[in-house]
Amino acid sequence: MSPVKLNVLPQAVLQSPGEHPKFIEQALCPPLDFARIHLIKDKDATDDYLAKNIKGVSEQEAAAYRNSYKKNICIDMLRRGYHKSFSELLTLIQKWNALREAAGPGSAIWHEKSLEEQPDKLDQLYHFLTRAEAARRAGHYEEVYDNQLSLACFFNEPEDKWLSNYFYEQSFNTAQLVEIDGGKRKAQAYVNMGLINEEQGHVMKAAEHFETFYQLTEGTPWKDETGCAYTSLACQHLWRIYTLLADKMLENKEHQEAIKTLIKALKMAKEGGDMKMQGEAAYCLSLAYHFSGEHETALTILKTSVEIFTSLCDSAGLGRAYAAVAKILASQGKSDEAVTYLGEFMKDAESAHLSQSLVDANVLLGKVHNERGNYNEALEYFSQASEAAKALNNLPLVAEAESYCGMARAHQLMVAFNSHVAAAAADPRSLQCLLAWKQSRSDVCADPLTGVVDPEKASEAFWESNQPENKNADVELCWRSSFVTTTPRIHFAFLL
Repeated sequence: MSPVKLNVLPQAVLQSPGEHPKFIEQALCPPLDFARIHLIKDKDATDDYLAKNIKGVSEQEAAAYRNSYKKNICIDMLRRGYHKSFSELLTLIQKWNALREAAGPGSAIWHEKSLEEQPDKLDQLYHFLTRAEAARRAGHYEEVYDNQLSLACFFNEPEDKWLSNYFYEQSFNTAQLVEIDGGKRKAQAYVNMGLINEEQGHVMKAAEHFETFYQLTEGTPWKDETGCAYTSLACQHLWRIYTLLADKMLENKEHQEAIKTLIKALKMAKEGGDMKMQGEAAYCLSLAYHFSGEHETALTILKTSVEIFTSLCDSAGLGRAYAAVAKILASQGKSDEAVTYLGEFMKDAESAHLSQSLVDANVLLGKVHNERGNYNEALEYFSQASEAAKALNNLPLVAEAESYCGMARAHQLMVAFNSHVAAAAADPRSLQCLLAWKQSRSDVCADPLTGVVDPEKASEAFWESNQPENKNADVELCWRSSFVTTTPRIHFAFLL
């Protein structure tokens, strides 16, 4: 399934819900055991059949050899009395053709083989549709459900998504008629429909299905084929869907409703017993409190999130949690406290040998100092982040850290640059120094970052680097007078 999309909460909190749970062992139909030639798929197999049956072929067999495999499948269904299966198969083939026509030439489905041209899929449909029809006649709805679910699980390729969803919907309708299993199949059907609705963007409808799944599985010992308890699955899906709903509420500035929904999500995470899920739920709830202006509550819950991520050695989670703490403290004007807190984060990362967290801690500290105007300290932390990223051999992370270093250096330069421009009104030689530095980017004017200017050296370097060739006395005088008398504002525009 495609990843779920968040607009306010960080995308890293939620991942794709994954595939549908494996509630039954994947069953494939056995080779079709027919003694009649009309179910043989290709000419080589037909020739082999004829060689073994020297007596010749009947008129029926000769006709079957001329027919398509789909037509022969349909004929056999009708001969055996499976009229409902025949109608359903034709409906699915027609639906595929309609989807293809609607997509038009150039689309992905246009270049795919049609359903009637794929014998293996026709085999599966023939086998499970006829078995489901026979079970329905006998009133064994649990068998009808199992056969429909087997088809839904079989069509798991992206191009067959519509077929999979169709049989999940059919199995959902059938599950409502099953009464002998205590609601187990009904619970399975609800979670499958919840996942389909979530994928299609119907979040509220998905939440209703997941809540029903939770109610049906509460207190039961049921487990899927991987050994995961149904109750844990229900908690996992409800945590995710509540987080999605809260994200939409936060986007609409419905902070109190989002907080209530995220409290429910945290409850589901705790009940599910997944520590990672609990950490993420606490983190999201703290952000909602922060957005609503309840900063102290947000910090309290964030500390719980930090403790959980620390116990799990979850570098990504720790980085997000500490970043949120620093942001909240900074918004309250507690920059010093934020620096102290992030310093603890860096020490914890070093002691636990969490290299990724060490990069995150240095970047966060660098950002705080950068916002406070402490550019030297910011550059130091960004440089440490860069070195830690290089040790991880993570090129994208190195590039990110280096970009922060570049920004810090630029801010350092702007401090000295602006001071020279401000001084140029009283002493034009400061502006000459900057122009000389702009021309050569060398240390002719001393390092601009230090703020130390040698006016005589700067003036001499400027005239040497800027006077045109074949100059005369009048040209030189014109150049000198223009730069001395022009206002600093004009000079600054020229620099840009």
